[in-house]
Amino acid sequence: MLLPAKAEVARHLRRYRSWERAMLAAPGDRSVRATFEDSGYTLCVLMGKRCAREAAEAAERYLGSAGGPYLRERSGHGRPKTPAHSGALALGHSAAER
Repeated sequence: MLLPAKAEVARHLRRYRSWERAMLAAPGDRSVRATFEDSGYTLCVLMGKRCAREAAEAAERYLGSAGGPYLRERSGHGRPKTPAHSGALALGHSAAER
């Protein structure tokens, strides 16, 4: 089995966790929820899992329990801004499929 690059896994895991926090802070915001779900889907594909939570856990295990430099937030990469669109089209999903 091919394994993804650790830097790529770390980037998507940071994105997923950041959107998770944003979604929990604003659960009624449909664009935040959609982007959170899209980030989970991407992590699932990357890690070969069917559930975003399992994919995040697998990514954390893959990167090591402490996470090392891969999980540390880089300067300028704080909480995500609400996107102009949900990003659903980038993954081939229409709004009706949501």
